[in-house]
Amino acid sequence: MKVLVSNVGSTSLKFKLFDMPADTVLCEGKVERVGSEADAIFSYRNPDAGFSVTEEGLSIPTYTDGILRFLGHMTDREHGAVADVGEIGAVGFKTVLSRDHYGDHELTEEVLQGMRDYLVVAPAHNGPYLEAIGQFTKILPDARMVGAFETAFHTTIPLENRLYAVPYEWYEKYGVMKMGYHGASHSFIASQVGGGKVISCHLGGSCSLCAIDDGRSIDSSFGFSLQTGIPHSTRVGDADMFLIPFMESRGMDREEIYRQLSKNSGLLGISGVSGDFRHVQEAMEAGDPRAALAIDVFVTALVRTIGAFYAELGGLDTLVFTGGIGEHSPLVRERVCRRLAHLGVRLDEAKNNACTGGGVISADDSPVRVLAIPANEELGVARRTVAVLEKNG
Repeated sequence: MKVLVSNVGSTSLKFKLFDMPADTVLCEGKVERVGSEADAIFSYRNPDAGFSVTEEGLSIPTYTDGILRFLGHMTDREHGAVADVGEIGAVGFKTVLSRDHYGDHELTEEVLQGMRDYLVVAPAHNGPYLEAIGQFTKILPDARMVGAFETAFHTTIPLENRLYAVPYEWYEKYGVMKMGYHGASHSFIASQVGGGKVISCHLGGSCSLCAIDDGRSIDSSFGFSLQTGIPHSTRVGDADMFLIPFMESRGMDREEIYRQLSKNSGLLGISGVSGDFRHVQEAMEAGDPRAALAIDVFVTALVRTIGAFYAELGGLDTLVFTGGIGEHSPLVRERVCRRLAHLGVRLDEAKNNACTGGGVISADDSPVRVLAIPANEELGVARRTVAVLEKNG
């Protein structure tokens, strides 16, 4: 079966076409700045044909335009067509949240309604996915649509780790509890490292940690929404809820408060430089004290959460860094591991600094194995999509 996996953002689309169950990537593409009339960017790669292209200054005003552009390249025989549109048996989506549907599901109207019900919890994610799913359904009417929900991997979290100390009726009636996200990433990490006690650190524009015991998620730094946990690129992470009424008392309206907490906080908020960690590090190295402080806050939050998960797991066998920052920042890995020496974490400085494509970066005598693993969320979604279709028949 040919499975197309799509990762949808508010202004972006990513595609990977897999030949399953061989796990072979046939082609991949990306659209940036969806909604632009003259400034969109499209990139496409066909590895077998050795063909790749990047086009800039495009007009891609809608998701439909972006989807059709990718499908056009996929079927372009001049540059090694990999499939006809009718050969796509399923489209798998790295969906985020649907009320009462926390695993992997075919995207029936009931599941889609659950996504609509939680638009207020994940507006920046559910809205774009709902729109893109609708467009894929029209363009590929014979393909089956599957949502590999980010919450799926975290359904094993024990209830005592999921519940907030709010009125129990909130959990029963409204489903208020810790959801956990980045399930595609953390489940892929679990599949790569095997059993044992594992802490997976997905660090990028959005950041989360997951405590994994013998392949099962037992806790996540994310809570009910994606605003929670450690600081993100532009999102605050954990913060006192009474910041909201306090800032209202200082004349800021609630909509603006929410915008500041989601768009102007995190690394950007503290540094004042950027939400891109690379730019923050450059500013720190140039002597910017706020950039240095932003990195200190970020590392401290990581250490604090790893320490809590160490206690919950009752030890630690493997510490994993993944995601854009996790894979590519020796600085973060070194600073975090240095502060975890008392937990048995010993980094090999040379391995860490040389690591660009993943691998073991701990010292040979380290009681805790430390790995950097490139994220491959799309492959995990493709596998889960196939599993759903095999189950449903």
